[in-house]
Amino acid sequence: MPSSESALFQSGIPSFDVLLGGGIPPRQSFIVTGTPGSGKTVLCSQVAFQAAARGIPVVLATVTSEPHDKLMGALSSFNFFKPELLGEKIFIISAYSALKRGPKEARDLLLQTVRERGAAMLFIDGLRSIRDLWQDEARLREFLYELGIGLAASNCIGLFTTEYPLDRLMALPEATTVDGIVSLSVQTHGSRRVRRVEVVKLRGRPHLTGEHTMTIHEEGVEFIPRLEATPVPFQDEPPTLLRKGFGLPELDALMHGGLPQLSTTMLAGSMGIGKTILALHFAADAARHGEKSLFVSFFDAPAMLAARARRVGLDVTPLLEESRLFFHYVPPMEAEGDVLVRDILRKVDALGVQRLVVDGLTDLELSILDPERRRMFMASLAMRLRIRNITSLFTREVPKIVGTELDFNDAPVAILGENLLLLRYVELHGQMHRILSVLKMRDSEYTADLREFQIKDSGVKVLAPVRSAVGLLTGQARPLGSSIGGLGE
Repeated sequence: MPSSESALFQSGIPSFDVLLGGGIPPRQSFIVTGTPGSGKTVLCSQVAFQAAARGIPVVLATVTSEPHDKLMGALSSFNFFKPELLGEKIFIISAYSALKRGPKEARDLLLQTVRERGAAMLFIDGLRSIRDLWQDEARLREFLYELGIGLAASNCIGLFTTEYPLDRLMALPEATTVDGIVSLSVQTHGSRRVRRVEVVKLRGRPHLTGEHTMTIHEEGVEFIPRLEATPVPFQDEPPTLLRKGFGLPELDALMHGGLPQLSTTMLAGSMGIGKTILALHFAADAARHGEKSLFVSFFDAPAMLAARARRVGLDVTPLLEESRLFFHYVPPMEAEGDVLVRDILRKVDALGVQRLVVDGLTDLELSILDPERRRMFMASLAMRLRIRNITSLFTREVPKIVGTELDFNDAPVAILGENLLLLRYVELHGQMHRILSVLKMRDSEYTADLREFQIKDSGVKVLAPVRSAVGLLTGQARPLGSSIGGLGE
């Protein structure tokens, strides 16, 4: 335990410390509440074992007549569980008999054991069992109050679990007696059940507010703070004049050299029109300029991506082998946006890439289960990419192959559209054609020509400006006069 009262006790779970504003304040008592199965005992046990692994003595008190080996058996499947710490740094006692005798006897037993073992943490698993045993509000309030004073005098943290929904706990004396409250819950979203954590109360400490994602895996409990709730360094810098191209001369010329460095771009288009192929060109072009790029795909596994690129004359295999281009495949599984973006940003940081492609922005958007969060989430993502000096490209599918619905302004993903490139099918004289246009580039010059483009085995080719038809962006073109120019006769 740190000797300074101002030092924070590290829980051993970095993501938990982030939620708590750095760690557990010294000499304070916490309640972790939640309905059965929400992960209370796993969380507190993980904190206890992590402390013991650092040489910090911990007292774990059970308050029921169940044998201790039942609890240890339930924890043994987690990697944090180290049986060699039991009896060495983690001291398990049963307070059940003392609790039956009364609050004073239970308090004395617990505090005496803490002093004898030199414990820096007392973990009591199951305050609700104490309430059920005594059936007396005044006795429970007195017990928690005096226990908290005794623990503070011994420079010991109190960590207690109880089985109440948050709204029920807040009406009980336990809520006012302890210094901090952490609520765990399992919530329903459609057919899914998701875990959430909230730091409801933390005396004298700033902390992250609201609900955050929680996961339980073999390592134990992990929290993923809401992306928009965690601060990022503020940077007030003018836009750069450098460009990042696709390696397709005709397309790059429309943008006067390419996309502005550090910008975010939305590449929107109909199903099958070529968004992924153009995005692969953007990622591959990084290698030609001595940069690294990461291509995140929600649709195609790496071998499929490489094969698709090779079919149009873009061989990315050497780039992959030389670790200049990296593929990250996100399979179609139930995953939440905060988890997905955390993993992507970790890869960005580990690989040191300068360009990022996310192929499937709609999938990322829908992984944010709360629709009201989506716009702020995307804004936070764009900011985090910019401070990492990343130029990013996101593909998004336009729902209809042809039609007039092209307004993205009300969509949460619009925040990522500093630049907007549109790919569209048009039907003219019984044939389908591909066209592209740069609809928007923030703080940058560009050419707004409509261009037909072709994707063939020999590669991607952007053709001359189309000036002989109208209605092209709606997908329902009408020829002007007898010639239809760039779209063929």
